[in-house]
Amino acid sequence: MRGTDTKQSSMLCLMSPESRVPDNHPLRGIQRIADDVLDEMSPLFDAMYAETGRPSVPPERLLKSMVLMALYTVRSERQFCEQLDYNLLFRWLLGMNMLEDSFAATTFSKNRERLMAHEVQPGLLPPRGRQGAGRASDER
Repeated sequence: MRGTDTKQSSMLCLMSPESRVPDNHPLRGIQRIADDVLDEMSPLFDAMYAETGRPSVPPERLLKSMVLMALYTVRSERQFCEQLDYNLLFRWLLGMNMLEDSFAATTFSKNRERLMAHEVQPGLLPPRGRQGAGRASDER
């Protein structure tokens, strides 16, 4: 029997991005490793930001965004922010809910200097490089 092609999607949907990501998806392992490393770096992040003022995009999200851009060969920060509006997998990894706005592409350039000044990016991968050994998926 042929299904009907509905032209309007539902207006109300109660779901989380977590429920849409398969349990065996390779990003689940990457998320665990990234969360462990970023938790250890939390004191450094606390020292980088003022205690008052307007809240910024969390540095954990920016760094995870850079990982996603490398893994999924997203060409630019602007393109990544556009995809973040509709890509459930990206939203899930960054811990964003479905109603949360994507951040602006200029967020990367404004915060990159801060991250580099505190040597965050070089410290993100080398100490844990061996931790991921044996965890890589054979999926391509």
